[in-house]
Amino acid sequence: MELTFEKAKELNRDMVTEEHLIIHSLNVCYAMEAMAKHFGEDPEHWKAVGYLHDFDYEKYPEEHLQHTEKELLALGVSEEDVRAIMSHGYEICSDVKPETNMEKSLFAVDELTGIIQACARMRPNGISDLEIKSFMKKFKDKRFAAKCDRDTIRKGCEMLGMEVSEVAEICINGMRPHAEEIGLQGTA
Repeated sequence: MELTFEKAKELNRDMVTEEHLIIHSLNVCYAMEAMAKHFGEDPEHWKAVGYLHDFDYEKYPEEHLQHTEKELLALGVSEEDVRAIMSHGYEICSDVKPETNMEKSLFAVDELTGIIQACARMRPNGISDLEIKSFMKKFKDKRFAAKCDRDTIRKGCEMLGMEVSEVAEICINGMRPHAEEIGLQGTA
């Protein structure tokens, strides 16, 4: 089965129902779509993998990714896509090391989109005028969006051979056109 965004939405429908987790899945999928364009890969495919990455999180938060591999393979998701999803938890809740650009990107943007979201929510114009300079200032403040693991983000960006600011800018630009859908249109 070829994993499309529509198929990913269908697979997640009963698994991811909490609004904040749906928003997170959308943030990651739009960031992944932008990363795919950056690497000259298939944006629709990466977007679908990004949307599906937290497949088992809502139902098994303490056992994240332990209910993903077998279940997604049984649903017809390819080994390559399941491997990419498993790799986003590398050294956290999985021993699958990110090796491809898709895997490394997912590893990096998962936490990164959380900080982008937090930054954009504080701004009157949301993500529409979020500059990389403002983002980096918040990124360096460990108390801001403290639950987002900056070491994981840095490690993912290093794996990609990119700076955090570079990856963040790609993600912000990927998320910006979807500001309304992801609740980052601001209050102005």
